[in-house]
Amino acid sequence: MTLFQPSAPSPYWIGLMSGTSMDGVDGVLLQLTQGSPMRTLAHVHMPFDPDLRELLMALQNGCSEEIHRMHLGSYELTRLYADTVKELLQASGLQANDIAAIGAHGQTIRHRPPSVGADEIDTYTLQILQPARLAEWTDMNVVCDFRSRDLAAGGQGAPLVPAFHQALFAGHAALPCAVVNIGGMANVSWLSPNGQLRGWDTGPGNVLMDGWMQQHMGFPMDENGELAQRGRVQVAFLERLLQHPYLTEATQPTNLTLRTMEQGTKGRSTGREAFNVQWVQDCLESLNLVLPMGPADVMATLCELTAISIVQTLPRPAPMLVCGGGALNSTLMARLQAVGAQHGVPSVHSTAEVGIHPMQVEAAAFAWLAQQFALGQAANVVEVTGAAGPRVLGAWYPA
Repeated sequence: MTLFQPSAPSPYWIGLMSGTSMDGVDGVLLQLTQGSPMRTLAHVHMPFDPDLRELLMALQNGCSEEIHRMHLGSYELTRLYADTVKELLQASGLQANDIAAIGAHGQTIRHRPPSVGADEIDTYTLQILQPARLAEWTDMNVVCDFRSRDLAAGGQGAPLVPAFHQALFAGHAALPCAVVNIGGMANVSWLSPNGQLRGWDTGPGNVLMDGWMQQHMGFPMDENGELAQRGRVQVAFLERLLQHPYLTEATQPTNLTLRTMEQGTKGRSTGREAFNVQWVQDCLESLNLVLPMGPADVMATLCELTAISIVQTLPRPAPMLVCGGGALNSTLMARLQAVGAQHGVPSVHSTAEVGIHPMQVEAAAFAWLAQQFALGQAANVVEVTGAAGPRVLGAWYPA
């Protein structure tokens, strides 16, 4: 069963993603032909201008006149999505009517997944976008709103990329293998030799490091981890950070990850609501002592937190393939290698080493998810999200 017929029987699909790092939009144009390897024809990154980023951050944190400001933010975001599509077409030499559809994620400004004891009415996820305008401005089919159906079925609405990771990487890596996406948050897709697929959010990816640099240093990020590399991990501070309830659940893998893998009873996801710069500041203040800690020490400790929170969730030692912006941070990659080695992880590599740039992976996933929607194929993995069953994900706005 197909849910819609693309405007042309085309193998070309576009994926657009703006993630929790809130640094910009990544767009990928893919050739997806059943029975053939995925081909990346073009990749474009369009950065957020400071005003848009400030507006999106205000919406994330709560602000006055939210409804009007949400419209303004979604309008400008949609314009940037449309500009990204234009750049992809120019880079590839294709025309709008060559494209089967756009898979557009939108910008998450709130994510409150199901939790123990929470009422269903208190669970929701919100990705802002104006898909009708995107369809108008690009003259292409648009598939969006990928997370809400899984959430409605009792799932976490995240992570959604494990099925794509399996389709993309299972033939390129020794199994078992952990595909680790490090954006604002970090998540793991666990690929097993028997075909079993699991996935979970591990906690903070770049979100705390980026936020600290922006708030205290005036830079968008710690480029290549240079500041963190110069610092020293502060043990008392690190131990306090690791006391976050989301992280303590994962300190004993048999308490969560292995149980989830064996029984498929519970998904795990998180967001900026749980991990943000204010929380970091609160942790510092709660220590009630003066630490000889400069900015480099803070960054080194936050970098170590990301590495530990990823590795400690792995159910057993296995090679790690890393994508997302974190793969470009050589200090973080070195810490993943070091912390991983302490836990028996044999190797840590960028996905670039198996043929796909780490900044293309997540956008490519939403092109693939759009194709799954068009084919009427369920794309959530119930053992990952905890949903009541397989669901077709997305909503369609025709060209």
